[in-house]
Amino acid sequence: MGRMSFIEKMIDSNSSDNEGLAIVLLSGGLDSCVTTAIANAEHTIALLHVGYSQRTQSREYKSFRAISNYYKVPEARIFSTKIDYLSKIGGSSLTDPDIPVAKDTTNRQVPMSYVPFRNTHLLAIAVSWAEVIRAEEVYIGAVQQDSPDYPDCRARYYDAFNRLVKVGTKPSTSIKVVTPLLNMNKSEIVKKGIELDAPLNLTWSCYERNDMACGRCQSCNLRLEAFKKAGVEDKIPYI
Repeated sequence: MGRMSFIEKMIDSNSSDNEGLAIVLLSGGLDSCVTTAIANAEHTIALLHVGYSQRTQSREYKSFRAISNYYKVPEARIFSTKIDYLSKIGGSSLTDPDIPVAKDTTNRQVPMSYVPFRNTHLLAIAVSWAEVIRAEEVYIGAVQQDSPDYPDCRARYYDAFNRLVKVGTKPSTSIKVVTPLLNMNKSEIVKKGIELDAPLNLTWSCYERNDMACGRCQSCNLRLEAFKKAGVEDKIPYI
């Protein structure tokens, strides 16, 4: 028998056995890894990774696969895809190499690392998949406290998105977007990850490099500060 196509695997998984199934948007980063740990403690999980031609796409995908293996998620419940159009739209330092990656973590304006309306695109894919495999919840590792100026990391955004899901999906479905980290800060997230034995050493946060974390970009600075406050060693390699 030949290898099952992805569609065949989805159809095969579309059964009563999927009761309590949850999809997790897993980028390969710290927040999404801890979100995976939280969801895994309560549900059977399916993992979704979406590349959008960001600077560290290949390194994030490597982390995604490593975390998927750590949680022993079968291939039938793993979906990885790419959407290149966000890089063509531009407007973010994550997708446009001509825009420098910010180092400052105190600026209270919308940072250049914000990818315009990105989470909406990612969540749309997740909800579409949830309808097919009958997942009841979609988990995303959005963090409001450390990212108050990201428009798509706010509670009101997710309240609105859940209303959209309710009116935009089949009446027979009941899908909810869940944000377990929304009101936690980064050090609390690190502590939660340690509590749940999440593989934080497999995650990647750097916005600039794929080999070793730069230790200077906004994301690295937030990560390093969080591990320091949590009193935990960060075991990923830095230059």
